[in-house]
Amino acid sequence: MAQLAPIATLIGTGASLYATARQAQTQSAQSRRAQDDARAANEARAQQVAAQQAAEGRAREARLAGTVAATRARLAAGGVAPDEGSAAALTSGLQRDAAAAQADSDAVFAARLAAGRRSLLNDDGSLTPWLRAGASFGNAVRSLLD
Repeated sequence: MAQLAPIATLIGTGASLYATARQAQTQSAQSRRAQDDARAANEARAQQVAAQQAAEGRAREARLAGTVAATRARLAAGGVAPDEGSAAALTSGLQRDAAAAQADSDAVFAARLAAGRRSLLNDDGSLTPWLRAGASFGNAVRSLLD
């Protein structure tokens, strides 16, 4: 009977290792599915943000074109040449302001995209079951040696 104890310990250890390996496979599959879902959500969010960015850019360009056209028409109606002197400085200033607003919007766009990404340092826990299996195996070997 005393000789059966080490064999029973080995059988128990084998079953424990098999169960741990199956758990690791299941956890790995779940982790992969979760990563795929997160990747799909990030891509959808990025597409949504890009579409919103494009729409805001088109609206900004339309407002700028309307403002410049109205300014040029007012200046021309007042007898000032819209392409010379202070009138040209005014319209170029409007264009610079619009370019600065677009640059700010692009920076916000980049920040929003970056905020949706997970860090590469986040662990997915896939190593944990293998560490547990190693500890379980170590305990079994120690039990056999004692």
